[in-house]
Amino acid sequence: MNIPAPPPGPAIGVLGTGSHLPPTVRTNDQVAAATGVSAAWIRDRTGVRERHVAAPDEASSDLAAVAVRRALASAGIDAGQLGLLVCATSTPDELGPSTGCRVQGLVGASAAVALDVSAACSGWLFAAKVAHDWLRQESPPGYAAVVGVETYSKFLDPADRGTSVLFADGAAAAVLGPVPPPGGFSDFRLGSDGTLADLVLIPAGGSRRPADVRSLADGGHRIHMDGREISRFIRATFPRLVHEALDRNGLRLGDLDRIIAHQPNPVLLRGLGEELGLGPDRLVVVGDEAGNIGAASAPYALAAADARGLLAPGDLALVTVFGAGMTWGSALLRWSRPAATPTLPTKDRTTP
Repeated sequence: MNIPAPPPGPAIGVLGTGSHLPPTVRTNDQVAAATGVSAAWIRDRTGVRERHVAAPDEASSDLAAVAVRRALASAGIDAGQLGLLVCATSTPDELGPSTGCRVQGLVGASAAVALDVSAACSGWLFAAKVAHDWLRQESPPGYAAVVGVETYSKFLDPADRGTSVLFADGAAAAVLGPVPPPGGFSDFRLGSDGTLADLVLIPAGGSRRPADVRSLADGGHRIHMDGREISRFIRATFPRLVHEALDRNGLRLGDLDRIIAHQPNPVLLRGLGEELGLGPDRLVVVGDEAGNIGAASAPYALAAADARGLLAPGDLALVTVFGAGMTWGSALLRWSRPAATPTLPTKDRTTP
């Protein structure tokens, strides 16, 4: 086994994780009633059992703040020690200011520089790259919180089968900081293809098409997705990311202890994992319990693996993401922190 050498400079890894799903649950029966399919159809085609929905008065920053607080508690870091807070989201509180600034204010990270990264479902890993490189330039390196969050429910057409069965709300975060070598992140590779930007988007509400009476009438403020083309993109991209990361680093598939991936569709993800030779013991799948929560999906899978004891010091994980834009990315993460204090979402829930 060839162990990837960490990049020059201080090693930056994960010190703590946390996640939050709002307590209100939208079941398959409820989604089925609005979309004209059966609950069994949703289960068999997607694997999603339920989705969590933010309250009417909850914004993305509210969910993100809970996840950041949990990640800070897991890391044993006070909010005042953060030097950077990066929020990845495609459903911001407002077009401006950044949702990261809202989160900073809510958690009391008064010394942190706060900003947003927008790369849709790939956003958390893009944000982690920003934080990783930022911290490596500091002497000594400090601490950063990187949070992914979405409140997709506020942008869904309940009758649109292609989106309502999958998308949901949630947040997940990690605290990054210096770790002993050879731990930490390495081999970040990110990419994008803007010619495919129309495959999934919210057409109205920005500068190209500001929200108005017409956009409200034609659903321009809702999520629009070409599900067939998105499926093709995922089927091509996920295996490519895995194979390219292995080839670059002289690794074999068996050298990876965990695959932490974006969670677009549990049935699709598990199927691709089986084709690659990845069993459920290595591919972390959590979309069945949370749906597709966009930029929060990969960090939610990471937080779940951490809290459930699926990551031990020395384990090598491959993080893979892909999303609207279209965007994609991967990174290796050598786990270096001790057993976690569980920070999974609470079990308190309600059903509308």
